[in-house]
Parts: sequence; structure tokens; C-alpha cells
Amino acid sequence: MSTFDEHRSLLTGVAYRILGSVADAEDVVQEAWLRWSAVDEAAVADPRAYLMRVTSRLALDRLRWAKSRRESYVGPWLPEPISTAPDVAEHAELADSLELALLVVLETLSPLERAVFVLREAFDLPFSEIAEVIGRAEPATRQLAKRARDHVQEKRPRFDVDLGERRRITERFIHASVNGDLGGLIELFSSDVTLVGDGGGKARSPLRALTGAGNVTQFLMSTRTPEGIAKFMASIGVQDYTDFSYGVQDVNGGPAMVLLAGGRVVTVISLLVSDGRIDTIYLLANPDKIAHLPWGGTAARPGG
Repeated sequence: MSTFDEHRSLLTGVAYRILGSVADAEDVVQEAWLRWSAVDEAAVADPRAYLMRVTSRLALDRLRWAKSRRESYVGPWLPEPISTAPDVAEHAELADSLELALLVVLETLSPLERAVFVLREAFDLPFSEIAEVIGRAEPATRQLAKRARDHVQEKRPRFDVDLGERRRITERFIHASVNGDLGGLIELFSSDVTLVGDGGGKARSPLRALTGAGNVTQFLMSTRTPEGIAKFMASIGVQDYTDFSYGVQDVNGGPAMVLLAGGRVVTVISLLVSDGRIDTIYLLANPDKIAHLPWGGTAARPGG
């Protein structure tokens, strides 16, 4: 294995956390490889540190560009989900601290704050190295880190259930949604439950966050009618959805509902749970953001 390949998974983890985009992270890692291929390896004392610096700088530059692009995005912008299943080796470095809820909060930081937070909190880099990456003095870097950490602690949702309970609630959500169990859904929701949908103008999805059990339930029920299903499938270009299937998969370190049609993933739904109730629903349907996910064919239904 080459030196670069030895660190590729780590570099992907750095870039993805800073960018929240799989495609952008892969582009950054490719650019890092091009730069690495042009240096004399024998002259690099610490390849890991060197590659992390290069990748972080490239990711920071791309994030600044992406921020302006996301301002014109159609509807809410959510991070791209990734598979964190144990057998997906290439994402081993990404398995911790990757909750969609955290990545959503990181979107509210400035590019510098986000890069500093990721490098310090996720990878425990010394402030001296982070300062070199972002081109700031170490005291200023420490201040950025504190500001970012305080902001994340204030905005990050609080979880009080383990992954096993989240999976059970996710399966109950799937059962109620698929079977049109209105009472079952309302029983699962907190009174101020919020649904954030990301269709990017390329899939049917709410253009604004929906708040309240009534509004969220009404939307979910509308998507399961024949007309609702047909409109959604037409919006993503799926003509034959007789092989429509669903199941639970590990996404960003937690259980999520994954729907497939036409042999490909068409929706990913991640739930935030507190006090045994669903507080937030992240619904990702933009085909550009979920095409890379490894599942295809038919997803196993909960409980067999």
C-alpha cells in the first residue's frame, strides 16, 4: 500500500467533516493526491501531518466557495449522508462524531470556525498545527476554537436514548408510515416535532421546515397516497417502482430509514429522539446527494 493510500480514509474523514459533502470531499482528496505525487516523499518527515495540512487547506478553500453556492440552493440544505455500516471499510475513519445533527450545526459556523472545530474536536490536532493550516496566530486559533465549541454546545441537540432505542423507534416510525397509522405516528412525535426536507429542487420535498405534529403527519400521509408516490417518483425520474422497498441502515453513525425504488436509493430519513419521542426528522431526497450510497436492489424490511 502506498503512503497516500495508507492515509486516504483519514483524509476523507477530515474533508467530509469540514465540507459535509461526499462529492466535495472526494474531489479534495484527489487534489491532495495530485499535490502529494509532486513532492519528494523522502523530504517529508511526517507524511500523515503533511497530508492532513494539505487536505485541510484544500477543504477550507472549497468550503468558502461552497458556502456561497449553498445560499442559492432550492429549499433547506442538509449534509450528504454516508454509510457507516461496519463492513464499509473505506469509511472506518468516519464512524464517530458524524451525526447529521452535528453536521447541520456545523453549517452555521464560519468556514474558519468549522475547520478549527473539526481539526481540534474530531482529530485532536495541536493548536500550533491548526494555526498553520488556517494561517492564523495560535492565540487567535484558540479563540476561534472556543467560539466554535460554545456555539456547537448551545445549538447541538441533546440525545438521551442509546442507538438500540433509536433503532426501535425508527422501526416503529417505518411501520406507522408505511401502514398509514396516523395515531401511531402522532404517538411517536413530540408536540413541536420538525421535519427538514432536502430535495434540492430535484425531488419532491418541503421547501421550508415543517413544525408541529399535525403538519408533519399531514405531509408524511400525503407521500404515501398513490398520487403522492407517483408525484415523488416522477420528480426523480423513476417510472417503474414496483420493486419499492425499505429498511433500516447505519447512516452517519445511527439508524436511518432507507427507501429504494427502481434499484436505487431514493430517500434517507434520519430521526432525532429525545425523551422517547421524535424531535426532528431529516429527509434527504436529492438524488445527487444519495446516489453514492452502497445499497441497491431491495432493502430488508424491519423484522424480516
